Amino acid sequence: MPITNLLAQVLPDVQKSFEQYHSTQLQEKLFVHTDKNTYTVGELMWIKIYCVDGIAHKPLDFSKVAYIEVLDGEHRPVLQAKISMQNGTGNGSVYLPVTLPSGNFSLRAYTSWMKNFSPDYYYNKQLIIINPLKSPDKQVAISSTDYDIQFFPEGGNLVNGITSTVGFKMADQWGKGLPFVGAVIDEKNDTVVKFKPLKFGIGHFSFKPNSSKTYKAIIDIGGKIIQKNLPAINSNGYVMSVKNDGNDILSVTVNTNLPTENVYLFTHTHNVIKEVDAATTDNGVAHFNIAKSKLGDGISQLTLFNNARKPVAERLYFKRPAKTLAINGGTEQQQYAVRKKVAVNINAASKNGDPAMADLSLSVYRLDSLQHPFTDDISSSIWLSSDLKGYVESPGYYFQQASAENDEAIDNLMLTQGWRKFNWNDVLTNKQPAFNFLPEHNGPIVTAQVTNNTNKAAQNVLAYLSIPGKRIQLYTSVSDSLGRLIFNMKNFYGPGELVLQPNTTIDTTYHFEIKSPFSDQYDKINLPPFTVTAAMQPLFKELSRNMQVQNIYNAAKARQFYDPEVDSTAFFGPPYKTYLLDYYTRFATIDEVLREYISEVNIRHTKNDAHIMIHMGTEYLSPYNPMVMLDGVPFFNMKKVFSFDPFKIYKLETVPYTYYYGATDEDGILSFSTFKGDLGGTEIDPHAVIVDYDGLELQRQFYSPQYDTEKAYNSLMPDFRNLLYWSPDVKTDAQGKNNISFYTSDLPGRYIGIIQGFTANGETGSQYFMFDVTK
Repeated sequence: MPITNLLAQVLPDVQKSFEQYHSTQLQEKLFVHTDKNTYTVGELMWIKIYCVDGIAHKPLDFSKVAYIEVLDGEHRPVLQAKISMQNGTGNGSVYLPVTLPSGNFSLRAYTSWMKNFSPDYYYNKQLIIINPLKSPDKQVAISSTDYDIQFFPEGGNLVNGITSTVGFKMADQWGKGLPFVGAVIDEKNDTVVKFKPLKFGIGHFSFKPNSSKTYKAIIDIGGKIIQKNLPAINSNGYVMSVKNDGNDILSVTVNTNLPTENVYLFTHTHNVIKEVDAATTDNGVAHFNIAKSKLGDGISQLTLFNNARKPVAERLYFKRPAKTLAINGGTEQQQYAVRKKVAVNINAASKNGDPAMADLSLSVYRLDSLQHPFTDDISSSIWLSSDLKGYVESPGYYFQQASAENDEAIDNLMLTQGWRKFNWNDVLTNKQPAFNFLPEHNGPIVTAQVTNNTNKAAQNVLAYLSIPGKRIQLYTSVSDSLGRLIFNMKNFYGPGELVLQPNTTIDTTYHFEIKSPFSDQYDKINLPPFTVTAAMQPLFKELSRNMQVQNIYNAAKARQFYDPEVDSTAFFGPPYKTYLLDYYTRFATIDEVLREYISEVNIRHTKNDAHIMIHMGTEYLSPYNPMVMLDGVPFFNMKKVFSFDPFKIYKLETVPYTYYYGATDEDGILSFSTFKGDLGGTEIDPHAVIVDYDGLELQRQFYSPQYDTEKAYNSLMPDFRNLLYWSPDVKTDAQGKNNISFYTSDLPGRYIGIIQGFTANGETGSQYFMFDVTK
């Protein structure tokens, strides 16, 4: 029976430790809507990213950068990109290079902050990429040893003499559930219980273990027999059973063969405490009743503690989300001719039927034997698979209309998930979580490592990071005790070079290394082999032809980008003076340029050195060299500065006062800019580290031709688009409505449109529609 007076004695400490542990662990969840799921090399993959917080599942404006990777079967990245995010969403596109082989690939997405946690919780989905000119990797034969059967006693353990519900999962080496029949037999080969899966190789059975006996499971899968030992039987312990009565009550029964004691049930949803109860075992049994209305949507975790505050059993329970977004969208007709206008009407409503202002993405593409209609959706990803480790097969199935079978299937899934994503011992001992990766609040963070000549971390080393170009981009950082340099970049778009260096007149003995921002941790999900059959060859040829025609005739359209509207002002703001060198007499040396018409400086040459002294106001001539930059790259050797080619310099900007910038203060700034932003042939100091480095992806404009005139309709320009429409920014108005239109291409076939997205309140939804195109 429940005994609430004991709560004050034990559980407040657990609650306090739990809340303290999670108070600094903001959780982000990502979902990626790609325009389709099968691609031909040479195509663009269009992407919309949704980011929500892990508690309320509302749009989260926390990280400003999302990392996208396409991985092959060996978890090697074949494609990487950085997508800018604002207000919980981001979008972009990436080109699939023709060097990729045909095969199955995985797309994963995460933020810098998410790298502090397990890669099991990154967003992940499977893609197919076709290269008609390359064969897929050699296939590996599947044997019986490749099948994996696992058993999960409810609560965590089998206990002698206590009946347990045992969840099980049977899958191949690629994580796909398999149908089979099985039985548990004892040491005398007597059958104890028979079982078979309900869905996706997952099911459960009841079993009362006896520690004096030995048990094993016999699995028959298509005539192949597999033997598997059951989990060990504990001589004593706890068994927790959770039953859903179909109403609002969740019944939790605890059975134990230990002496009478107090037990405690701790329930939380997404790290928010929902219920804390205590009970005393009576003849080895204790009961708890939890109102499901008190639980949050999605996955809740029920943990049983004994009187010593030790977690002894655990169970997951799934509650269907109440925050749903109903999307109703479709075409005005079911069939269209080629090059005809298609109108799509979209309506979005909350669960109670009120119009909803939603942020949606829409893709319309042609179906074929490889292009699957609908493989994942935002609701099942955010509310279910994002909280579970490993591969979840067809998560959208569990979000279909509720039925007895569907409810049983999702409870079986909960049974087979084991203990959760954090260690209770860390919580109860108030262990402070370690965060090695910073959240990117303002834009990309570039991290570097500096070591001394003995390969040890060097502390308090001032370094300068620059991106040569017409836009002046310079950042400074001082290394910490671990030798880390952190540069907070902002509005860094497109490919470029990074130049990292210290003040080379002071420090030349340090070694610098710029770190990759991409995660080097991977989940354990394996990709299935990709089998090419003779029947696929005609489709391969058609897809290749379509891609090549589009790239030949519309390549320029694919290279049209939106202006990111980046502030081009240099980091030092408006300069004191700007000298456009073409407005003055062109001199042959920088020395003459500075002496003849740059009034803010004085020049001094010695036998082995050169100095530039800048007038700091009207009364003070600094004895120190100012910061001198060429296209944003600092040059500390003044003799090198005097070797600049003045005929390649467009302008000179001066800042004749002390300038404080990050970790440094400078006695003035002289900023030279070349006509091309390419340093004008000047060599960078050999002590500098120079690497190619990609910034945020520039957003391409999606090209969709308009056949709204007779001339356009009768154009001889071929249109072999299999992706008719893509928009990452479909917004419904206050009435929950939006109307969009596009034109069909020259390719007949069956087409599908997929709409999905969320609202500011965290309501998520997806919907698809189909239509035909005929000649």
